[in-house]
Amino acid sequence: MSGGEESALRRARLARNWTLDEAADRLNAITGGSADASVMSAWESGRRRTGKRNRAGLCQLYRERSDVLFAHQDGAPAGLVGLAPADAVIKVLTRWTDLIDAMVEVVAGAREQLVVTGSRSREQTYLAAIETAVVQQADLIHYRVLYGPPRHQALSDHLVRLLELRDPCERRNGVKTLHIGMVDRAGAPERFFVASETAAVVPLPSFHGADGFDCGALLSREAAVGLVRHGREACASARPVETIDAVRALPRRLN
Repeated sequence: MSGGEESALRRARLARNWTLDEAADRLNAITGGSADASVMSAWESGRRRTGKRNRAGLCQLYRERSDVLFAHQDGAPAGLVGLAPADAVIKVLTRWTDLIDAMVEVVAGAREQLVVTGSRSREQTYLAAIETAVVQQADLIHYRVLYGPPRHQALSDHLVRLLELRDPCERRNGVKTLHIGMVDRAGAPERFFVASETAAVVPLPSFHGADGFDCGALLSREAAVGLVRHGREACASARPVETIDAVRALPRRLN
């Protein structure tokens, strides 16, 4: 691994705000092993290769594929490295109805992780699909990354409903399953996408006029994995907005 480059294994731990000791304890609870902070550090840096049992345990712990977590140990490309843009795009969506249908399908297909970014959502069918997924998929880890306060009351109401459905302070199998954060750095560009472990949709500026985002791109599994990682990292560095009072205290930005 090149100097200064972080492995996906290390990023997965940091995204959960765990120390090396905390991650080792959680891994040992899964595997029955005796990993410690020094071993975890060696695995993350690539100084040591992770064995089969601990690889399986780390994949379970971080809910990530082996080829992503251990690419730095195996010398294999991770994420989108080597993937041509044409191969990443499954379909270009040129109608609003097609865009919403594809976004709902990504949400409905999520079983492990669901990342949603942006502060402009207001399509009720799409927001309702997210709430349904949170209810029906108890192990689903949902990340919502806002870029500034919600632009529409429908999104504020949706965030409140999410917090009524799940308590971010609770853990399932030792894992936090609801993360809501707001990126409020001045000048931070807003990102729009929805991604699961198998597919993603990125809305695009309208092909039909100057207003709105009514077109988009349906992306492959490989691209989706990269966007999930992007969203998790963005959420980890964002300001938590994880109580109903915190949502209601957000300033109005209805434009």
